[in-house]
Amino acid sequence: MKTVFSYAKPYKWWIAIALSLMLFELAVELLQPLVIARIIDDGILAQDQDRIVQYGFVLIALSLIAFFSGVANSYFAAHVAHSFSFNLRGAVYSKVQSFSLAMFNKFPASALITRLTSDVTLVQNILFMGLRIMLRAPLLVIGSMAMAFVVNAKLAIYLIIVFPVLLLFLYFMVRKGVAYFSFVQQRLDRVNRLVQENLQAVRLIKAYLRGKYEANRFSEVAGSLKTDTVKAFRVMEIILPILLFGMNVSLLAVLWFGASEIQNGNAQIGELVAIVNYAMRMTGAFSMFSFIIMAFARAKASSERIEEVLLADDVQKVEGQGATEMIRRGEVVFEHVSFTYPGTTRQVLKDISFRLEPNEKLAIMGATGSGKSTLLQLLPRFYDPTEGAVSIHGRDIQEWSLRELRKTIGVVPQQSLLFTGTISDNLSWGKEGALEEELSASAVKAQIHDTVVRFPKAYGTRVGQKGVNLSGGQKQRLSIARALVRKPSILILDDSTSALDVKTEAALWRELEREQATMLVVTQKIRTALKADRILLLEDGEISAYGTHEELYACSELYRQIAHSQQEQEVDEYV
Repeated sequence: MKTVFSYAKPYKWWIAIALSLMLFELAVELLQPLVIARIIDDGILAQDQDRIVQYGFVLIALSLIAFFSGVANSYFAAHVAHSFSFNLRGAVYSKVQSFSLAMFNKFPASALITRLTSDVTLVQNILFMGLRIMLRAPLLVIGSMAMAFVVNAKLAIYLIIVFPVLLLFLYFMVRKGVAYFSFVQQRLDRVNRLVQENLQAVRLIKAYLRGKYEANRFSEVAGSLKTDTVKAFRVMEIILPILLFGMNVSLLAVLWFGASEIQNGNAQIGELVAIVNYAMRMTGAFSMFSFIIMAFARAKASSERIEEVLLADDVQKVEGQGATEMIRRGEVVFEHVSFTYPGTTRQVLKDISFRLEPNEKLAIMGATGSGKSTLLQLLPRFYDPTEGAVSIHGRDIQEWSLRELRKTIGVVPQQSLLFTGTISDNLSWGKEGALEEELSASAVKAQIHDTVVRFPKAYGTRVGQKGVNLSGGQKQRLSIARALVRKPSILILDDSTSALDVKTEAALWRELEREQATMLVVTQKIRTALKADRILLLEDGEISAYGTHEELYACSELYRQIAHSQQEQEVDEYV
C-alpha cells in the first residue's frame, strides 16, 4: 500500500488540516460526557439552577464546535481523496501506456479496466474514510477508555476486560477479509472480460443467434462473483455482533458494579453516567469497525492489485535510451532472427534473414500462423527478438531511441482500429499537429478522400467507437491514410487491403509506389505481391522462399500452389 498512497504526498498539508479538524472534533466529543456528569452532580443533584444553565451552554457550544469541525473535515478529506485518485489513476494509465505488448499478456484489458476504475475508487474511499472516520473510530475507543479512567478508574477497569480479546479478533478478521476481497476483485475481472468480449462481438452474436447462450455464460460468471462476494460479506458481518456482545458484557459489568459503588459512597451518579456514556460511544465506534474493516480489506486487496501494475518490471526498458538522431533512410536487415513469445516455449520465428534496401517493397506471404504478423511486430520493437538482430539504417534497433524509431515507422494493423472522434482527429494520430492539407493529401493517396468529402461534415464527420459507422474498406483506407500522413521512412501494411475491391486497391498501389518509403506488406493476394520488389514466403516460422515473383514461381512448389489457387489469368500475365 506504500506505493499507492505515496500519490497522496502532494496533499500532505491538506491531510494535516483534515486530521487536525478530526482530532479537534474528537476532543470536543470526549469532553461532552464530563460536562454531562457536572450537570448531574453539580447542578441537578445539588439543585443549582445556575450550574445547570452554565454547563448547558457549554454543552451546546461544544456540540456546535464539533459540528462545524466535522463539516470542514469532510470538505478537506473529500478534496484530498479525489485529488489523490486523479493522480493515482493517471499514474496507472501512464504506466499501462509504457507497457510492451508482452505485458498485456500478463495484464488482460479487463483486469486493467478494473484496476483503473473499481480498484482506484475503493482506495480513494478508504483514504476519505481514513481522514473522516477510520482513524476517528479507534481513537474514540482509546480516548473513551482514557477519559473513563479520569472519571473513575475502578469502574473503567470493567470497560477494558474484553478489549485485548476484541483486538486479536479484529486483527484476524482483517487478514481474512483482505484474502476474500482480493478473490472477489479477480472475479470482477472475469465479468469485465466477458462483457468486453460480448460487446465487441455483438454483431456476430446476433447473426448467429447466440444471445441466449452468451446470457447463460454471463449468468455463470456473474453468479460466481455473487457467491464469492456473499461469502466475503458473510464473514465480515460476523464482526459486528461479536464486538457488540463484548462491549455489552463490559457495559453490564459497569452498571452492576457502579450501582454498588454509588450505594457505598465510592462513586457519584454523574460519574457512572459519564462512564456509561463513554461505553456507549465505544460501542458506537465498534459498530463502525465492521464497516471500516470491510472497506479496509477491500481497499488493501485493490491497492495490492494497483501496486502490481505500478511496480511491474517490464522486460522492454527502452524509452529514452539509444541514439536520438533521425532515421533518414529505411534500410532494413534481419539477421538470423528467432522469436518465442514470453511465457511460451514454441518458436514462432526461426532463423529469419533478409535485407531490404531503402524504398524497396517486400511482400510477406504464408499460411495462417506462419509468423507473418509476428515478424512485422519486431520492427517497431513491440517485441524484441529472442535470437539474432534487426537493424535499420545500419544500426541495431535496440540502439535507437524507441521514440525516434517509432516516429519513422508507419503501421497499418491487420484489424483497422479507429477512435471515437472526427475523421480529422483519427488522421491526426499519424502526425500531431498535421495541417488540413496534409490530412487531405494522405486521404487522396489512400483513396478515401472522395468518400470523406461526400459525408455531410466531410473531415469533421464523427467516427463511432472502433469506426462502427464505417465499412471495412473505409476503415482500412483511413488507417492507411493515418500512416501516410506521417511520411514514414518505413511503412508496414499487415494484410490491410483485404476489404478493398480490385480497382481501388490498384489505384492505392499506384500511389504507394510513389512513396519514398521502405514497405513491408503482409498479403494473401498474388496480385498484391506482384507489386513488390521481393517476396518472402514463410512456412511454420521459417523462410520457405525469398526472391522475385519469377524466382519463387520457378523454384517454390508452395508458392506455385498459392498462385494457382487464385486467379490464374492474373498469374499467366507475369509468367
